[in-house]
Amino acid sequence: MGTVHVLDDYYLAITAIITVAYQLFFFGIAWNYKFDKVTDVAGGTNFALLAIITLALSGQSDPRQIIVSLFMIFWAARLSAFLLYRVIKTGKDDRFDDKRDKFFSFLGFWIFQMLWVWIVSLPVTVLNSPNVRKYPQHAFGTGRDVAGIILFLIGFITESVADVQRYLFRKSHDKAAVCDTGFFYYSRHPNYFGEIIIQFSLYMIAVSAAADGYVEGQAKKALYATILGPIFLTTLLMFVSGMNLSERPGAKKRFERGVNWVAYERYLNRTSILIPFPPSTYERFPTWIKRTLFLEFPLYVFDPTVHSDAVKALHSGEIGGLRPSSEGLVSGQQSQNTGYGTTNTNRA
Repeated sequence: MGTVHVLDDYYLAITAIITVAYQLFFFGIAWNYKFDKVTDVAGGTNFALLAIITLALSGQSDPRQIIVSLFMIFWAARLSAFLLYRVIKTGKDDRFDDKRDKFFSFLGFWIFQMLWVWIVSLPVTVLNSPNVRKYPQHAFGTGRDVAGIILFLIGFITESVADVQRYLFRKSHDKAAVCDTGFFYYSRHPNYFGEIIIQFSLYMIAVSAAADGYVEGQAKKALYATILGPIFLTTLLMFVSGMNLSERPGAKKRFERGVNWVAYERYLNRTSILIPFPPSTYERFPTWIKRTLFLEFPLYVFDPTVHSDAVKALHSGEIGGLRPSSEGLVSGQQSQNTGYGTTNTNRA
């Protein structure tokens, strides 16, 4: 069977239509029944659906197409299964507590999920498209292909194991405990690191035909342009709905509530935010290395004297009976410490 042309020569329109319809279907269920258990499943399985459909439409597939498509399906299936299991155990998704009853706010999340699925799927979508398939493909097994497979395996194992490690840790410890075991000993977000590696590995394999000169013209440009997928995902995790929502807000909450702040602050000081690295070495690095090579940008850093509302109120005299302590903010009877903890200047 030859490649099937549907709407356009890159499958952009058909995958967009499928994604919008798929997400709106599950949005209707989630909205009408206030049912959080379908939300992440809808996102993850949508990736697999697009990979399956575009691979099927492409006709006689070559190993490169099959491997990239299967890798996307494996990643999506694993992620969907884990997130479904987790939300079944927890009963609900706290992210939607302020959106579940607000139609447009809730719909806004689903629209963003549509963009996430469609954009991140671009390397697979375009690789399977008619305009790329019309060019002869070279044999699978180039250095770029092999490197892509190795990176995928590293990312897949890292993300999968980190997700399980964090889930089991939270299940067996109270909220005050600092998750610093397993992969989290080397990175504060190893699951995000793994996911980023996965998407760049898929792009690396998908672009191989263009990079090695077999795909030409607009198709070559289209394949190169699919780097938008892994870049979009990285931006999402680092600046939109991932690290920036957990780093400073999480530290602020611990400090102001006095929840094991000393241990948590030490963890922040000695553990790389994203790229796994030995803590004993990382904590000795100067600030500029952490801010550049290790991507610990100022927007993630919590400084109690600048970012704590409670400290600001305390200094302005709006709150009485509290004292800053190494364990956060406590009552005057609990602490005579006049410091703000052990804040390392490398985190300022």
